[in-house]
Amino acid sequence: MADGAQQVTPSGSNWQTRQVYAMAAICLILGLALGYLFRGSKPQSSAGAAGRDSQSIAAGGMGNGAHPMPTLDQMKQMGDKQAGPLLEKLKTDPKDTDTLIQVAHIYESVHQFTEAAGYYGKALEIDPKNVVTRTQMASCLYYSGDVDGALSQLQQSLMYDPTNANSLFNLGVIRWHGKQDAKGAVAAWQQLLKSNPNLEANKKNQVEKLIADASQQGNKN
Repeated sequence: MADGAQQVTPSGSNWQTRQVYAMAAICLILGLALGYLFRGSKPQSSAGAAGRDSQSIAAGGMGNGAHPMPTLDQMKQMGDKQAGPLLEKLKTDPKDTDTLIQVAHIYESVHQFTEAAGYYGKALEIDPKNVVTRTQMASCLYYSGDVDGALSQLQQSLMYDPTNANSLFNLGVIRWHGKQDAKGAVAAWQQLLKSNPNLEANKKNQVEKLIADASQQGNKN
């Protein structure tokens, strides 16, 4: 799960098909690690459709080769098509935060992380205390290669909501795999468990396992 985070690299138009596919596969896995384990909201229907399309493409590439691996441009075209009606809507109401977030979800689901972060950012200019959106923006910044930007957004999230499980979880993941700071990761996850005593058992177990893994790595360094 989170181990794949070490392989995330910035997106760019010069990626080869194999690199694009690798990113798609990594992000489908990391969706469980960044932002979704304790997810508080789900994308709207248009974003969900784009996500299903991108997942089916990646799954086809992993299987028997029935579907060709997508290029980054193809994934962007899919996102542009899905986002088109919403972008038209924004022309008449550019401060519609719900629509901005829907557009961001769409671009995130097709791995256009820079574009997604931009739309999340526009939504946050209007509603800066939206911790769910800020945490999702942090994930997109991380996937696009901006580790420091992602950490900054998570720190801001925790200023508004110090016990937010998503933000604390992601803070640990990014400290560990983005900064090789195992001790910092453990501190974030311990704070998560301390401030969320009623966490579901399966989620608590997952966090405890990550703490054990990071602690073991920290002891070796």
